[in-house]
Amino acid sequence: MSDTTNLAMPYIEAAQAQKHVTHNEALRILDAIMMLCVLDRDLAAPPASPADGDRYLVASAATDEWYGHDGKIVAWQDGAWIFHKPQEGWRLWIADEECLLIFNGASWTGASTQDASYLGVNTTADDTNRFAVASNAILLNHAGSSVQVKLNRNGDSDNAGILVQSGYSGRAEIGCFGNDDFIFKTSPDGSVFDIGLTLVSAANGVPRIPGFAVAGLPDPAIAGAGALVLVQDASGGPVIAFSDGAVWRRCTDRAEVR
Repeated sequence: MSDTTNLAMPYIEAAQAQKHVTHNEALRILDAIMMLCVLDRDLAAPPASPADGDRYLVASAATDEWYGHDGKIVAWQDGAWIFHKPQEGWRLWIADEECLLIFNGASWTGASTQDASYLGVNTTADDTNRFAVASNAILLNHAGSSVQVKLNRNGDSDNAGILVQSGYSGRAEIGCFGNDDFIFKTSPDGSVFDIGLTLVSAANGVPRIPGFAVAGLPDPAIAGAGALVLVQDASGGPVIAFSDGAVWRRCTDRAEVR
């Protein structure tokens, strides 16, 4: 056996002359493929002025000195291009893209995230937020036609919602909470949430607005013109009222609620 099995490094033979030549060749191989990082994976032809030690992943349809070495690691060492055939499980960092690839035995693929315990993109995931992203925007694109985002809760008595925060303190939340109704609610402090609208599942999704006693009606000026409430103890029975920006008025006859 003249070479090692995995990295194809030459052995020093018994009674070999100029052992340093074989030893140095093995060192060059280690220098090229250990802690593997290449400058680029998009080049199909050698760069004009490589620096000693520069490494690349040869792109498909390679030409010139790289012809016939598609998918291999190539290193510029001692004035020549040296090629290394990858083995299954090799990991490769692409410097210009800042991404990690793994060789699966046939091709280079992205590092696997299947069944990963945590995934943090530009931030750190934790036991509560096992998938965390720090970004100015997030795009979930279609794969040819429609696209859908799912929140799957364990059962009807559990919660599934989208929470909007300010400084990690909740300000608004929508979703199903403890039943099948779809609820819109807000909070001034992240502690107490008030329901602004409920789509009642058992009644074919009809909307239900919040109800108040006359004495507990919110300030109509703060609620703003066009806000709606159910006044539960209005004279003559419960009635829907709207704010005109100054007072609450009954929707039936526009009389001020008192």
